[in-house]
Amino acid sequence: MLSNVNCGLIFTRSPSLIRKQQSQLNADLHTYLKNSCSGDVCILSATEWIKDHAAAYFSKESLPSSRSEASTVPSKDDIFTRLWIYSHHIYNKQKRKNILDWAKELNLSGFSMPGKPGVICVEGLQSTCEEFWTRIRRLTWQRILIRHREDIPLIGAAADIPTGIQKQNKFPPFEEKLFNVHGTRGNHMDLGQLYQFLNEKGCAEVFQMYFGIAGQ
Repeated sequence: MLSNVNCGLIFTRSPSLIRKQQSQLNADLHTYLKNSCSGDVCILSATEWIKDHAAAYFSKESLPSSRSEASTVPSKDDIFTRLWIYSHHIYNKQKRKNILDWAKELNLSGFSMPGKPGVICVEGLQSTCEEFWTRIRRLTWQRILIRHREDIPLIGAAADIPTGIQKQNKFPPFEEKLFNVHGTRGNHMDLGQLYQFLNEKGCAEVFQMYFGIAGQ
């Protein structure tokens, strides 16, 4: 908004500008008017100059609310994720190798249980967990899905992220777990042992999410 039509006293105000930006805008406007116009045409010249130059004075500094909102949205490298993946079965040796190799490459913790059904749990940064899931689901499966996921914001500076991950980890570096293999094809695990393993890690409730019954 323009105020006062006297050439030397013309100034502009905007609620979107902080004080420093507004002062600079008016100083530059007065310099332009002093050198370029006089008399009644002053107000028209000022209006045209502002239309052409005002945008340069607006910056992210003048939008603190937007900046604040953006800064509160954590990135995928500020979130700890744990994915619980269910597969109809995991038999194939190459798939089992891929699961181990990719989890180690991505520096993930967790475990996989081959057989029927197949269970995979990975934990780490959200970005690397999602990369693991992207690779895994591209393989050929009879059925595979994320049965449950946990996302936990990591509070603190970037340098504290590794410490935050260690505090949230429930499992050691990724490994394949076998629980008393049995069955005519050697493709079934002792689910009671799986439940005890999960219970020891503080994840007993996940058993029911997978199998629909309470473990024991």
